[in-house]
Amino acid sequence: MPFETLSQHLCFGGRQGFYRHQSREIGLPMRFSVFVPPQAADGPVPVLFYLAGLTCTEETFPIKAGAQRLAAELGLMLVAPDTSPRDARIPGEADAWDFGVGAGFYLDATREPWSRHWRMESYITGELRQLIGLRFPADLKRCGIFGHSMGGHGALTLALRHPDLYRSVSAFAPIAAPSRCPWGEKAFSGYLGTDRAMWREHDACALVEDGRRCPPILIDQGMADQFLATQLNPDRFEWVCCDGQPLTLRLHEGYDHGYYFISTFMADHLAHHAQFLKA
Repeated sequence: MPFETLSQHLCFGGRQGFYRHQSREIGLPMRFSVFVPPQAADGPVPVLFYLAGLTCTEETFPIKAGAQRLAAELGLMLVAPDTSPRDARIPGEADAWDFGVGAGFYLDATREPWSRHWRMESYITGELRQLIGLRFPADLKRCGIFGHSMGGHGALTLALRHPDLYRSVSAFAPIAAPSRCPWGEKAFSGYLGTDRAMWREHDACALVEDGRRCPPILIDQGMADQFLATQLNPDRFEWVCCDGQPLTLRLHEGYDHGYYFISTFMADHLAHHAQFLKA
């Protein structure tokens, strides 16, 4: 599986790289970033996939989150894919910041014309995972997943839909009930159509209600988050998880939706994943 190295940077004794490859699943070039910790010189290391939020790219997490220092100490590889296909030449693909380019929602679209390229679930759980295993010193038996906002939605739903792939999961301010918020309703109707039964398959609250389970979840949520009241629904997710899905939901006064919040609690999330991935 060939890929192109765009840049590499020495970082806390490890290597932060940015890459591009021609994706067979997406049918277009896709970019991703990988931090390889220094422990990889001695053999394969656990892998933690990070899914970014609306409007972000594969560069957002490695530049803003401040994760590499502790990942280097813990021996964790960090992988961050782009948030959607780009340059698909679909009319209107870049007209809105919350749909289309930069807004893949980590699902496989079923509605034309998006179904041709918007196949982010299959890309992340299949093709990208395989590429990382083949071309980097990654132990794919020890994988975790986490993300922010739209990416928090993706982390929760992919962990619940593919519990055999991920041994740990966490999220920052996730869109926890997308079927019940404007962002999710817009994305699901555009990518999946009007059948709400299909929406349930990509809604974390609905998946837990329908009996799906995954490893214990850590969620951090800022209480000054400008999207909390209209888009995120952490209280509903906490309620549905009471029926057998382990969850730690931490609410933080004064913190908003951005990367100052994420970087503040990043060490806690990496430690959460390390306890499962290095056990």
